Amino acid sequence: MAYRKTAIAVPEELLEAVDRAAEERGESRSRFVCRVLELVVRARRDAEVTKRLDDLFADDSLRESQRRESSDLEELGVDWAAERW
Repeated sequence: MAYRKTAIAVPEELLEAVDRAAEERGESRSRFVCRVLELVVRARRDAEVTKRLDDLFADDSLRESQRRESSDLEELGVDWAAERW
């Protein structure tokens, strides 16, 4: 992965807290900030996926269709808990 340097202005107290947290994890400030930013980006993407699914299943006819299919699968005894994605 290619890296690019950037400069940002951060309140002193926040930067001190970041440094403490990074030190506690045995990470550099840069690695800590990258990891936190990755988590934020992933959370935002996941929230968008959840919103799209919520919007999709807000459709009453689709929700009922999914409910029927789920019931049919349950009657077949399909153990979805064992599925690994």
